[in-house]
Amino acid sequence: PTEVNALIVAYEQRSRQPRLEYVSQLAPAVEMALLDADFCIEGNLPLMICIPGSEQILPVPPGVELILPVSDRDLLATVAVQREAYSAPPPDAAAIDRLRISLAAGGIAVLARIIATGEPVGAGVCTVPSDGTTEIAGIGVRTAFRRRGVAGAIVSRLLQTAVAAGVEVPFLMAAHEAEARIYQRAGWLSWVDGGNVAIAEFSPS
Repeated sequence: PTEVNALIVAYEQRSRQPRLEYVSQLAPAVEMALLDADFCIEGNLPLMICIPGSEQILPVPPGVELILPVSDRDLLATVAVQREAYSAPPPDAAAIDRLRISLAAGGIAVLARIIATGEPVGAGVCTVPSDGTTEIAGIGVRTAFRRRGVAGAIVSRLLQTAVAAGVEVPFLMAAHEAEARIYQRAGWLSWVDGGNVAIAEFSPS
C-alpha cells in the first residue's frame, strides 16, 4: 500500500491522472493492490507481438505518403493528428517537446499525409527501445481517412523502422477486434503466454 500511495502522489505532483498498464498474468498481485487503493479496471486489451522476419508489409494507400517527422511543423502535425483521432484536446508545447525528447532518445514516429497537399491524416509512434523491446502505440487516423489502409501502413512502417534499428521484440495492444484484424494481416500474433494487458485508473470515491 505504501508503494501504491507513493505512486499516486508522484502522478498527482505532475498533474497527471494515475493510470497503469500491466500484464496481470505475469504480476498477479498487482491488481488487488490497485483495487484496494481505489483504482478501477478500465479494460483488458490483447497483447500482440511480431517476430522479426514474419512481418507482412501492408501497402501505403494511393495519394498518401509516410514520413519520419523531424521539423517542428511535422512534429506538431504528428501529435495533433493523434490527439484529433483520440478526441483529445489539441497539443501544447509540452506535448511537442515530449515527442522531440523521445525521438532524440531513439523513439520512432511516423506521420501519414496527403502527398498533394501535405494534409496530415494519421500517425503513430514507437517507444524508446529498452533491451531490444519497443511498444508501437498511439496509432491514430482522422475520421475522414479511416478504412483506407492508413493505420495498417503506419504500423508496417513503424515495425520496419524499429526492426532496422535493432528491435527484437516489438509489441502492441489492440483496442478493438477491428484493429486486431489489421495487425494480424501485418503478421502480428497474440502473445498467448502473457495474455492481456490490464489498464487501471485511479478513481477515488
